[in-house]
Order: sequence, then C-alpha cells, then structure tokens
Amino acid sequence: MISRRQLLKTTAAAAAAVSAPRLATAQASTFAPKPGAWRTFEVTTRLDLATGDRTQAWIPLPSIHQDLWVKPGKSTWRGNARSAEIVRDPKYGAEFLHVKFKDGEGAPSIEVSSRISLRDRALDLSSKRPVAALRIAEQRLYLEPTQLMPTDGIVRQTAEDAAAGRLTDLERAHAVYEWVVANTFRDASTRGCGTGDVASMLRTGNLGGKCADLNALYVALVRSIGIPARDIYGVRVAPSQFGYKSLGAGSDNVTKAQHCRAEVWLDGYGWVATDPADVRKVVLEEPPGNNAVHDEKVVAVRRALFGAWEGNWLAYNVAHDLQLPDSTHTVPFLMYPQAETAGALLDCLDPSNFKYSISSREVSA
Repeated sequence: MISRRQLLKTTAAAAAAVSAPRLATAQASTFAPKPGAWRTFEVTTRLDLATGDRTQAWIPLPSIHQDLWVKPGKSTWRGNARSAEIVRDPKYGAEFLHVKFKDGEGAPSIEVSSRISLRDRALDLSSKRPVAALRIAEQRLYLEPTQLMPTDGIVRQTAEDAAAGRLTDLERAHAVYEWVVANTFRDASTRGCGTGDVASMLRTGNLGGKCADLNALYVALVRSIGIPARDIYGVRVAPSQFGYKSLGAGSDNVTKAQHCRAEVWLDGYGWVATDPADVRKVVLEEPPGNNAVHDEKVVAVRRALFGAWEGNWLAYNVAHDLQLPDSTHTVPFLMYPQAETAGALLDCLDPSNFKYSISSREVSA
C-alpha cells in the first residue's frame, strides 16, 4: 500500500516525466497497432447448468458498433431453454441474451454464437480533425459517477494532482493515463478482472488489481475533472500479432480471457483508445516477467496504448450497475455470463461449478 504523501510524490514525478501524447514510433515499433484489414471471428459461449427451479441466464452479446474498428454481426443460439430473447439495456445500450429454463429441466443448456469484425485502431493525436460534438446526453452519461466509481472527494483530488499544470483535455487525459501507469500494479491474486472499486483503492492506497480495477480508476479520475470516459467490457479472441503473449488469447478457448479497456472523449479527436491496465500487464506477465518500466517492450506498449489498441479483442458493452431483468440482482458490469437458480446468483468467476465455456475462431467475412 502507498500513503497519500507517497501518492503526491509519485504524482509529481510522473507529471514531470510526461511528454506530449504520441503513438508508437519507429524506436518502439514492436507494438504499433494501426488500421488495416478487417478480421472476422465467431465467438461461442456455452452454458451447462445444474437442474433447478427458476433457472435463468444472461449472456453478453457484442453491442458496440464503431465503423473504424468494430462491427458486430448476427448472433444465433440453440439449447433447451423455454424462452430466449435479446434484451437491450435502455441506459447504455448493452445487449445480452436472456434465457429461462423450465423448472426441473434435466440438463439446462444454451449455446450462443456471435460474429464480429475487428481491426486495429490508432489515432493521430498530433492535430485535431473535424469531429461532431458529443451529444449532451452522452456527455452526462460518461461523466456521471457509478456505485463503484465516485467522481468527488479523493478521486477528484487525485485527478487534479495528476493533471496539475496541464491545460488542454488531451494533456490532462494523457497525464492521468501516465499517473495510473506509474502508480498502479497488476495483482495476480485478484479474482477475475477485479471489481473496479475505485474509492476503496484510493482510500486504502492499495492500487493493485486487474483491468476492471485499473481502467476503472482511469475512467473515474478523468470523469472527475470533466472529461467524458467509459470502460468497455469484452474478451480477447486471438493472439497478439505483435508477439506479446500477455496481450492476446493463448488458444481458441477464451473462457478466462475477459478484458476491459477504456476510452476518453476529446473534442477534435472523438473517442480515444486507452488501456493503462495492459501496460501493467506487460510489466508483470510478458516473458520473462516482472519487467522494468523502462524495458523496451513496456515502453512500446506504454506509448501505443494512449491512442491505439490491437483488434484482437471483442467489445461487449459499456454498462455499469446493470439490473438483470426478472431478477433482484444488479451486477457492476456485464463481461461474464450470469445465471441464477431459485433467486441465487451463481459465481460467474467459477466456471468449473457454474459451467460455461467461451471459444473463438477466425472465419471468412
């Protein structure tokens, strides 16, 4: 854990080290995503549940469509559910398949397949371009606090310290990105992708976690200083084409390959890709492991992941605090399949008992 005084010292050091935002350069060409050919994947999620009463499930579907980097296709399903329908959350637009099984069904099962086209994204941050303004409703949505991501108190103070002396939103958003990279760490013992409890992280000074923690911290910090931002929840579907073992799926079985990323809205640029959590993942996990922050592999990713990311990752949604339909349960985000029996929510981080699997394969468009 780190104290408030240590936070401020590290903030000052990080701010002094921040250079103008830029993408990967020739000196750091080992990780340099850029828009190219589209790739199409079929991702299949299968649930095999225990016999019970009032068994139902909610399976996330690709629901983000951005012409520059992601185009979801059709989803189909098969199984013995008595009902199945695609539901769209009215607040965030998250889509998921809601299925219900008859009481006492011997072997409740559902298999959902979705196609999605992806490609690398990268934005030239050296100059602005004509971009339509973010709608007022979207500005409000992506500036508001959530249950686990407050935007006042210690969150706002930390962000103001991190961005001190920076004048433009681009400079401030980049300074916060650098602060998160410099001050956090990936904690391999964290279950799943973490919970994203930002206030607790800052109050305790324990800034360790995984992507749902570290990228939520980034989103909350920039929201607190008036810059719209959002988490995007998804799953890695293919290996990295840049040779980074830690930044891609290790096989066609992607059951435990969930990953969330983040975006920040900047006038004159639009939605800008960021992923400080993956920088810390490379530090900890990229072979040989426990890499120094000045290691060439880390430097390349750190430069690239403010403004770019690789298109080997399926984006599900940007929803927070999602009330599951026909249930008493609310989930902080919908990145994993969810299911319940007799009103009891199953543990989505235990696919050996809550039996589900996710597979991915590249297909022709």
